[in-house]
Amino acid sequence: MNASLDELKEILDRARSEVAKVVIGQEEPIRYALIAIFTNQHALVEGVPGVAKTLLVKTLAHILGSPFNRIQFTPDLMPSDIIGTNTFHLQRNEFAFVPGPIFTTFLLADEVNRAPSKTQSALLQAMQERQVTVDRQTYSLASNFTVFATQNPVEFEGTYPLPEAQKDRFMLKIRVALPQRVDELDLANRMLSQSAPEAVLESGNVQQVVSEEQLERLRSTLAKVLVKPELIAYLVDIVRETRQHESVLVGAGPRATQALLLASRANAAIDGRDFVTPDDIRTLANGILEHRLILRPEFEIEGTDPLSVVRNILDKVPVPR
Repeated sequence: MNASLDELKEILDRARSEVAKVVIGQEEPIRYALIAIFTNQHALVEGVPGVAKTLLVKTLAHILGSPFNRIQFTPDLMPSDIIGTNTFHLQRNEFAFVPGPIFTTFLLADEVNRAPSKTQSALLQAMQERQVTVDRQTYSLASNFTVFATQNPVEFEGTYPLPEAQKDRFMLKIRVALPQRVDELDLANRMLSQSAPEAVLESGNVQQVVSEEQLERLRSTLAKVLVKPELIAYLVDIVRETRQHESVLVGAGPRATQALLLASRANAAIDGRDFVTPDDIRTLANGILEHRLILRPEFEIEGTDPLSVVRNILDKVPVPR
């Protein structure tokens, strides 16, 4: 394997090892979060309260040597609350821009679906263009700017459905499940000692594995992960089938094709391979496609959900040999 890909694999292994010191269990969410970061994309994180969604992102920012900010989204949150505003200085007799919390590298948008549409639009520009506009003046964000937006899957009172255009900007949906018994038992025991997850993160025992500058350099090595033409065709056929499935009103667009291709390459790199396999594509298909599908109402009433549709499509589309 190419030396640079070996280096990327080593960094990814070290990153997962350091995160595991703080976040107990949750191997799949950690993997998916790293995929989003190393492909320079954004992720939607879904899970009930208390499953370490915030802790996961905060820990990733620490080990990747990057600034971290968290915004609690509420119905009264305005665009200026997240992107900043121009403030008049009496001494200098002029306006000056005061940056908001969006000027960071890793942004946790907590309960993102509680914000009104005007605020969602401001976040959308930042996600798509990595820049914000205030009073017709444009300000650039960090080149590694990444949004992890959380949603509570069981509480919808007082929330605003995310616009389809915004959901499409999230590369994948990361489902953070409740811990297994053995992991929850481990957490309970650690809370009685000095090794509680938050304490471990603050103790300095969690090491930084890469700098922001190195992150950009390592990201470019993913281009060396081989994707054979028949696998590209397989990937495209899966995405196109979402537009033809009988239970789907609106299927995934071309951005889903790009996301599935990038994510499959990153997944291969995490496993130490310089080539993509059908299993990489099948493994990532749920996370890439689920939040992009709009089902027909009559099928939703019958209990059909996006995940079952994706599974059906994976069973239907022939796997290349």
